[in-house]
Amino acid sequence: MDIGKSFSYPFEDEKWLSKSLIGVIVAAVPIVNFAWGGYLIDLLKAVINGDPRPLPEWGNFGEKWIKGLYLVIASLIYAIPALILTCIPLTLFGGMSAFQGDSNWLESMGGMLAGVGGLFGCLLLLYSLFLSFIYPAIYIHYARLESFGAFFEFGNIMKLIRSNTGQYLTAWLVSLVAGVLVGIVIGLLSAVLGLIPCIGWIISLLISAVGGVYIFYIYAHLFGQFAQPAGSMTVTN
Repeated sequence: MDIGKSFSYPFEDEKWLSKSLIGVIVAAVPIVNFAWGGYLIDLLKAVINGDPRPLPEWGNFGEKWIKGLYLVIASLIYAIPALILTCIPLTLFGGMSAFQGDSNWLESMGGMLAGVGGLFGCLLLLYSLFLSFIYPAIYIHYARLESFGAFFEFGNIMKLIRSNTGQYLTAWLVSLVAGVLVGIVIGLLSAVLGLIPCIGWIISLLISAVGGVYIFYIYAHLFGQFAQPAGSMTVTN
């Protein structure tokens, strides 16, 4: 896996700036931003296919939007357990606040519910971490098949991860570290630029948005590289 390439390849495309700025605009507009998810799927697919200039053009906007819509729906379905883990403690605490009775009993129940809330919080954290780990494989599988059912072929998704777990783990960890590092750099730049009167905050917002797009570029390239040797099927346009 060429980790350095994942950071440098966008700048090898002579249209990288215009493509990125369009991505920033699309990603910032509610509902329209579904197309950004479709763009990332096309980018992932281009990397898997070994395209030397994998940044897609912004044509076929409707197709990109539909792909992104499928991503959003699938993500919401996968988020149902997280929603349950969030709602149960809130419901219990809400019931406690509405209950009027013995104060000692309320205190003891409050302590127990606090423990339950902590347990559910830990479970929520673990599930969120689990989702962040399997999402790339889900995206790869969807990029190959481009059918909504591909999101939920869990056996094939896990098989993909197991096909080269070491490389997959490397891509996952590097993407996490890259996100943190880019975020730190953007934060420092934004703090400095924010001192410029009038236009400083506008420039800061633009840099933050471009930085977010760049992080996803890195993410897609890392896992696209993983999918090249890991899969037996080449995706087609």
